[in-house]
Amino acid sequence: MTSPLLGLPGAVAGDGVDGGVAAHYGSFNAEQRALASCDGFVDLSHRDVVRISGPDRLTWLHSLTTQYFDGLPEGRWTEALILSPQGHVEHAFAGVDDGAAFTAHTEPGRAAALVEFLDRMRFLMRVDVRDVTDSLAVTWRPVEGSDTDYSFVPPERLEAYAAAAGQPCGTWAFEALRIARGEPRLGLDTDHRTIPNEVGWIGPAVHLDKGCYRGQETVARVHTLGRPPRRLTLLHLDGTENRLPRQGSDLTYEGRVVGTVGSSARHYELGPIALAIVKRNVPLDATLAADALPAAQEVVVDPEVGLHVRPNLR
Repeated sequence: MTSPLLGLPGAVAGDGVDGGVAAHYGSFNAEQRALASCDGFVDLSHRDVVRISGPDRLTWLHSLTTQYFDGLPEGRWTEALILSPQGHVEHAFAGVDDGAAFTAHTEPGRAAALVEFLDRMRFLMRVDVRDVTDSLAVTWRPVEGSDTDYSFVPPERLEAYAAAAGQPCGTWAFEALRIARGEPRLGLDTDHRTIPNEVGWIGPAVHLDKGCYRGQETVARVHTLGRPPRRLTLLHLDGTENRLPRQGSDLTYEGRVVGTVGSSARHYELGPIALAIVKRNVPLDATLAADALPAAQEVVVDPEVGLHVRPNLR
């Protein structure tokens, strides 16, 4: 789907995984400031949307995922993961229950695999799982005091929503603020070996006081014993070259590959930044090379206990 908001003045389309929506509307620095002051919104209608209905949906999701769904109140947004038996992250989504169904968004192109997995796990549970990407668009609008900034809008109402929501801001601004908060994206800042303890998902997406679920043993063991094998870090690039590191490129230390570069952006205050997965035993004060660009580290996941330590700033 190509968003109708690409017709707004100044809209420049994104590419890659964030294609189909605007990367910016003329000034991504001004757009970051608008989002930071809760004066704008972001069109994320390229993201996939899944709807799970039926009377058993919450207890069923509680048994399958890392999150505590049993008794989830209406209107409360929550994040969840589905892990492999070895504890590696396979799916990540966030959503809200309205009393009749739980509606969630996930990364572009990932709904089909998520629906396929959930369908296989229904057994005799009274649930119905559908990919509703074509009928619901995702938007993000920061609101002071809100527990989430996402909402779902029918695609035919996107233009009316935009007219009432304030300054349109693109994915470049959204990504810059997300990276600065140290929030990973599945598939961009993670790989097939990622466990939740490495990237700060313990807490936001993993509830430690619930019943068994697939992959729980790994999560519990690493949480109890500490020292996850890798950690998410925020890189501050020195800016001597007018480029950002390629997603998936090597992160090196003293000539050795010690990790992988994920998302990167130009932040309106911090300058060029990126997220990366780095081996736990790399010194926290070491200067690294991200795709050959010098980079200082800022800790966002504690290398000993695997918890997110960066303040949740907009």
